[in-house]
Amino acid sequence: MAHISNLGLAFAEVLSRHGERTALIYAAEGRRISYAELGLLAEQSAQHLAARGLHAGQVLTLLSDKSPQAYALMLACLRLGVAYTHLDPDSPVERLRKILAVSAPALLVNGCPEQRSSAELATLAGCPAIELQALHQPCVAAALPAAEAVCGSAPAYLMFTSGSTGTPKGAVMSHANVLGFIAWSQNRFGITPDDVLTNVNPMYFDNSVFDVYTALFSGAALVPITARQLRDTRLVVRLVNEARCTVWFSVPSMLIYLLTTRALAPTDFPALRKIVFGGEGFPKPKLKQLFELFGQRAVLENVYGPTECTCICSAYTISASDFEDMTVLAPLGRLAQNFDYEILASEPSNPDFGELFLRGPQVGLGYYRDPARTAAAFVQNPLRADYHDRGYRSGDLVERDALGQLHFRGRADFQIKHMGYRIELEEIEFGINTLPGVRECGVVYRRLEGGFGEIVAHVAAEPSCDSAALLKEAARVLPTYMAPRRIVLHEHLPKNANGKIDRQALD
Repeated sequence: MAHISNLGLAFAEVLSRHGERTALIYAAEGRRISYAELGLLAEQSAQHLAARGLHAGQVLTLLSDKSPQAYALMLACLRLGVAYTHLDPDSPVERLRKILAVSAPALLVNGCPEQRSSAELATLAGCPAIELQALHQPCVAAALPAAEAVCGSAPAYLMFTSGSTGTPKGAVMSHANVLGFIAWSQNRFGITPDDVLTNVNPMYFDNSVFDVYTALFSGAALVPITARQLRDTRLVVRLVNEARCTVWFSVPSMLIYLLTTRALAPTDFPALRKIVFGGEGFPKPKLKQLFELFGQRAVLENVYGPTECTCICSAYTISASDFEDMTVLAPLGRLAQNFDYEILASEPSNPDFGELFLRGPQVGLGYYRDPARTAAAFVQNPLRADYHDRGYRSGDLVERDALGQLHFRGRADFQIKHMGYRIELEEIEFGINTLPGVRECGVVYRRLEGGFGEIVAHVAAEPSCDSAALLKEAARVLPTYMAPRRIVLHEHLPKNANGKIDRQALD
């Protein structure tokens, strides 16, 4: 058996075994792409990239339209050892500029020219920008490096998350990280080539790692659902039904939205055997509603994991007993193989409560071109000094119960989970503080009924400022999922004894 040391070799193995099987299902178009066809597109993309001089160690930025060509380009990057990162085409220009400044790509590939022109993106990136379709025109054949030349510790992708300084952080995952994730995911969720997985998650969002790698590296089928299709909840349900998806993965907010809009009926999702959700807490009343709809024929799985640790690192199977106490969230479950943890206790008297420190070979490589923030978060195990034991300080507060299950209890900082996105409140404040007339800003997160929440910005501003106008300006500098729902104007913001904004007084 060949030694699989990188993702390019892993996909070649999938092609050799499952070439005739379906890789991608576009249910709305009635179109299917086989693994052989996807592999050919990936080879063609790799030839184009090599002809342009791209090589291992460089970064390629992609605006994905979830077309076969977009997935093929990701596979081509993995084959060459080029790390890829995705951009949200709807992000404000200033945030795109910051991400591109950090990632410093050698090439930008635009699959969404109707949203962002390639000329604009080239200016922002300071590198060539081409449209995705250009990679699938005939080109002069270029010699590709040996597939074995890509080291397992080489970066596979960068995933950008919110940063408290106002600059997003690019978490770096290696080929070895992702290979370990694939093996655990296949085992934990029983994935086989007969499975059909959803891809409702945006490609620039960490949850998409589960979709793409679990499906395409198992010989299973993947059902891409675009941002435009997601606006119509009944269309989403119909596409999942028609494709006979067997595994669903999304943030709880997406499932809550389907429930709230009454898009789901007991007869929907007829082929689903797993409904997996993670990225934020799932309020018990809505989770119970989902369980009552599908719990008799599908297993519901609550998963957890920071972006810095290869998408997800634990899973917990929901059962009827979880609804005996409706006031708490479902447990995080037990950690995946290749992970271990410590609880950095808040109080010595209670070693079962504190910050979760994740350790083991599934912990990522750090933040791209950001040594200071890497050094602060990826550290030596504070509880060990006798050997090198590097891990990740998650900032998540957890409590361990008598059975050894971990329960999420909040954050040690000002980070929130909103619509599945991990957001630093300080990044929102940074953006609003750049607006004309704003003197200072404090942002809080309020939980609402039904499992939703809202971001509220409290602003001390010049008398001429208007909250409605500031909301419009905030939408210009912040991504949609970070934009506050409301802006409350104040003459002065309350301060605590240290002279800092008192968020508790604002809430």
